Amino acid sequence: MTPATAIVDDRALAASFDLRHLTPGFYADPYPLYRALRAHEPVKRMPDGSLFLTRYADVQAVYRDPKLFSSDKKVEFRPKYGDSPLYEHHTTSLVFNDPPLHTRVRRLIAGALTARAIAAMEPDLVRLVDGLLDRAETRGELDLIGDFAAAIPVEIIGNLLAVPHDERGALRDWSLAILGALEPVPTEAQLQRGNDAVRDFVAYLQGLVAQRRRAPGDPQHDVLTRLIAGEGGEQLSEAELLQNCIFILNAGHETTTNLIGNGLVTLSEWPDERAALLREPELIGTAVEECLRFESSNQLGNRMTMADTQIGGVEVARGTPVTLCIGAANRDPAQFADPDRFDIRRDPNRHLAFAFGIHQCAGLSLARLEARVAIGRFVRRFPGYRVSGTPTRGGRARFRGFAAVPVARA
Repeated sequence: MTPATAIVDDRALAASFDLRHLTPGFYADPYPLYRALRAHEPVKRMPDGSLFLTRYADVQAVYRDPKLFSSDKKVEFRPKYGDSPLYEHHTTSLVFNDPPLHTRVRRLIAGALTARAIAAMEPDLVRLVDGLLDRAETRGELDLIGDFAAAIPVEIIGNLLAVPHDERGALRDWSLAILGALEPVPTEAQLQRGNDAVRDFVAYLQGLVAQRRRAPGDPQHDVLTRLIAGEGGEQLSEAELLQNCIFILNAGHETTTNLIGNGLVTLSEWPDERAALLREPELIGTAVEECLRFESSNQLGNRMTMADTQIGGVEVARGTPVTLCIGAANRDPAQFADPDRFDIRRDPNRHLAFAFGIHQCAGLSLARLEARVAIGRFVRRFPGYRVSGTPTRGGRARFRGFAAVPVARA
């Protein structure tokens, strides 16, 4: 293919893109499309009138201005979900709200995720990871996701909310069902599963909250106790309390599972980088940052314009939905040299995997700790691991990861 032909093909690819009609190829590898959009239509107008942003500078500019670009989804989500448990959940949770609700809830959660609190979690996290690796060592092959990556954040979040160990079995399925309904065009089956999951989770949490009211935990480590108690005389309503407990599970579960799974698969595909990590285990911190950039767990964010404005030189009317393509921004050559190369020494690495500004992920330090421990200890225990079959993608546009990855230890 000549350079001129490639440009024509990329321009046609960008012109035909519609977030509401995605191809199997997109789910397998969206990065060629992202590259075409950045080059030819970086502020892409969708057929429904919304915008799709793929340049780092544009995405960051939207994150910088939460007053102009609102996170409140009440208007946008009403036609998508109707009067349903999913609508109540998503329009009450931290991530899809503006101040003051966002500020109140974030302050309470962040207070339980201080540097000291997270450091105190590390010994138990190491024991959890080592136990999973011990079990994996007894088998020749394991599912990297179900047997390892997904088991870690569910336990960590279960600990944060002090969910009894024998009651954690449903947490992952509830989270997957609720987040699955966030896809750009959810199916009726996805909506049904999501609504059922919210109902079941709320019913479970009502009992857990009642128990915690009778016997509060340590507010320095128990997020649920902090949310119940409030702060500075302010307390959450019952609905705000329950829905933000669900948000804590959702925010920390699939994204961290994907970070660990994506990271280990990517290291297997870049053997020189894995070898460098084995020789220099102190690189695990920058390796995790590169995993976050290279295969961002959360690929898409959304905002709504609150006034007429411009984005990247394009006039945008008030009330325009805007999709922020984090996955594309994190491969923008204007920000990252040789962006399609996986480089565990990359520095600086100012990726947007945790968003930016007031909505930057409140649990980012915990997610980084989980990834450093999980990826670092897996690579050291099984230095010759390899993907031994065809991985199954999660089938999501918003959340990029795997549902299953067969791995042989050596």
